[in-house]
Amino acid sequence: MSIRIAAALAATIGAGVLMSTAAQARPEMVGAHLADYSPGTIVVKTSERRLYLILDNGHAVRYPVGVGKSGKQWAGTTRIDGKYRNPAWAPPAEVKRDKPSIPDMIPGGSPRNPMGVAAMTLAGGEYAIHGTNVPGSIGGFVSYGCIRMLNDDITDLYGRVSVGTTVVVTR
Repeated sequence: MSIRIAAALAATIGAGVLMSTAAQARPEMVGAHLADYSPGTIVVKTSERRLYLILDNGHAVRYPVGVGKSGKQWAGTTRIDGKYRNPAWAPPAEVKRDKPSIPDMIPGGSPRNPMGVAAMTLAGGEYAIHGTNVPGSIGGFVSYGCIRMLNDDITDLYGRVSVGTTVVVTR
């Protein structure tokens, strides 16, 4: 291979690496056909791997999310019962049973903490809407039932909602 071809190939590969980016926060204002829900309601459509914050009868903010993997999905109506920045995480019993080597507690801010920069716990269970330190998991069926968001997206949603907000999870 000539030096000229090798240099051109290296420049092309280098440009591709520089132009590719990790998952980025992308809340979008969208026209929503979710008239059954009151403004301020969070609607998670697991089949779409999208979370919607209803603004009014025709508009919502839409975020990409990671949702429960096969056998770990759920549907129903609940509410946000707590909001936490940089939360520590203790694995639920099911996770600990499946992955016994996981520590009993991972401090907030640790790159190993699966909650990311913020979490909003959901009433009636061990689930939360939370950030992630694994942005490539967004858009997949990846969790034990929690709703995962990019850290910038959970930060945005966290600022828009309060404890008591209704959350509807559909399949």
